[in-house]
Amino acid sequence: MTSIAGDLRLKLEQLVDYYVTAGSKTPEVIAAMEKELTDMRRTYNEDPDPADEPGVIDEPANDWPAAT
Repeated sequence: MTSIAGDLRLKLEQLVDYYVTAGSKTPEVIAAMEKELTDMRRTYNEDPDPADEPGVIDEPANDWPAAT
């Protein structure tokens, strides 16, 4: 995880800066990020790969223009 830490830190700082520049307060942005990360962690722990659900048919959609 250390190899991505520096890049991740930069992207997080850019994300915070984006919302602060748009008018949000830094602590609010960080709190929202923490909440979303907690939700993402919980969802991942419950089902790390939802695409592997049994019964889900993986087939292409036929709604592109040349399909009809």
